[in-house]
Parts: sequence; structure tokens; C-alpha cells
Amino acid sequence: MSSPAEDAQSVGIPSIADPSVPLVDSYTYHSPTPSAAGPYILGVDEAGRGPVLGPLVYGVAYCPVAYKEDLEKLGFADSKTLTAQIRSSLLETLGSDPANLGWSVRVLSPKAISAGMLRRPPCNLNQQSQDATVLLIREVLARGLQLSEVYVDALGKTGPYEAYLSALFPDISFTVAAKADQKYKIVGAASVAAKVTRDAWIEGWVYEERCAGLTSKYFAPEKVDQGKWVEEMGSGYPSDPKTQAWIKQSLEPTFGYPSLARFSWATIKVVLEKDAHPVFRTDDGQASLMKAFESATGRDKDRCAVTKDLGLRSVGTL
Repeated sequence: MSSPAEDAQSVGIPSIADPSVPLVDSYTYHSPTPSAAGPYILGVDEAGRGPVLGPLVYGVAYCPVAYKEDLEKLGFADSKTLTAQIRSSLLETLGSDPANLGWSVRVLSPKAISAGMLRRPPCNLNQQSQDATVLLIREVLARGLQLSEVYVDALGKTGPYEAYLSALFPDISFTVAAKADQKYKIVGAASVAAKVTRDAWIEGWVYEERCAGLTSKYFAPEKVDQGKWVEEMGSGYPSDPKTQAWIKQSLEPTFGYPSLARFSWATIKVVLEKDAHPVFRTDDGQASLMKAFESATGRDKDRCAVTKDLGLRSVGTL
């Protein structure tokens, strides 16, 4: 029996090249470049900023300014207000007029999200989202399309972000707005591209650890059922009961969670701190480790503060 992602691919989700390969690294997909004369408008939206599981997907859709009236009739809207069937149909619509319509997605893997947020200095989710948006715009321009207007669903305060994008791309008129996917059809189209791609990844998730043969070595085999870690993960949002059950039951006390989880999320951190085995860091060097060991074994007992501070072990040291 095929997975949901394989079923989705068979009816036209080209943004997932091979649903049998685990999502390890972030990647970008571009549809064929439209051939109609410009200038073009472009919309930007995302799917998956809030979930604790799975990728964050940024999507863009673009069409000629002269095509705006036609775009209004195609049914694009905030993807969250549409059924899965309608979203899939609308993604097909995005590919039905390649002369006028194009779309792209930037898929940020959960492993990459966590690595960015946990590194020093950290790259927070807003910065990663901003970088994905800029990358998509740059790559659309590099394909030879002239962009005159870009509409972006807001990341917090609209003014500073709009000014930032305008400074990077001074020849483009930017509009950053809350609920832009409801106000502008081109943003609604981008929302559909992002949502369908993320949902396909989640529904057909392939565990990197299982493919790497790590299940039997590090994770209890009974925790894996036909490629699923314990059971269905739900939407990946922390408020989803199925996601909560997955988080609770999928923890391996020593090795934590598979790379599906965003380890930088407080939801995961709290469970690891509460229920996983403690980890001792040696970042401060061997001296701090030796000091902790000696304290634990009582070797510092009855030694004065001066000898401790100078590191004197015996009279012979003098």
C-alpha cells in the first residue's frame, strides 16, 4: 500500500521529488518558469511555523500583473480555510497554465531548524523565515522574471520587515500585511503551495533513523509500526492530542527523539529535561570535569581555600 505522500505525488505534488527518501536537508523547488511577458506580482506565505514536528515550508506564487483579474477567479484563499481536496486541486491549477503561473517552495527540515536555533549565536525562526523568503525572491529573479509587486504575509511588525525587503530589492514595491493570504489572491496561492507540500511530508514521513538501520541499535523495535514512530503524529502542533501522544510515547530516554522533532522547541526541551537521562557537558575542559570528580569523591575535604585555588596537591608541589 502506498503512503499518503506517494498518493499525493501521483496526483501532482512535484515539490516532493521522491517520497521514499527521508527529509534530512533543506531544499528549494521551482515550477517551470512562466513565459508570459512581465512585469510579475509575487506572493509569499508559509506553512508550519508553529508545529513542534516536521518541516517549515515557505511558498511563493507569481503571475504577470496583466493576469491579476484571471487569478481572482481561480479560487485561491488562505489554505487553512480550505479542505485538503480543494488545496490539492488548487495546486494542480497552479500548474495548469505554465505560461502565466509559477510557484516555488523552500522546505526547511526540522533538523536544520533545530540546528539554527540551538547554535551559538542562535539563528531564530524569524531569521530563518526571513532568509527563506529572500532566497526565494532572489532565485525567482535569477530565472529572468521581472517582479514589480511582492505581497508578504506578516512576520510580526509589518513596517520594519517591509523596509528591510525594500532596501534589499529597491526596484520592487513590497506590501507586508497581516492575513495577507486572505487579502491577496497571489498570497493565497503561495499558501496553498506551502501547505500541500508540508502536509504531504508529514503524512508520509519516512524516518531517517529507520532507513539508516538505527532502530534496532538505539530505539526499541516495538516503538516502530510500519514506518511510524509509535503512532500517528497528528498535525505536529503542540495542542494536537495525537501530537501530544506521539511526544509522550516516542521518547527514548538515552537518545531522545528522531529528527522529525524540533529539538529547539520548548515542548520537546521540557520533556527531555523531565523524563530523559541527564547529560553532562564537558565544554569547560578537562579541569572542570576533574574538579567535579574530586569534589564528588571527597578529595577536597579539609583542604584550605588557598591550596584549592592554587591547585596544590601536596607539599612536594612547593
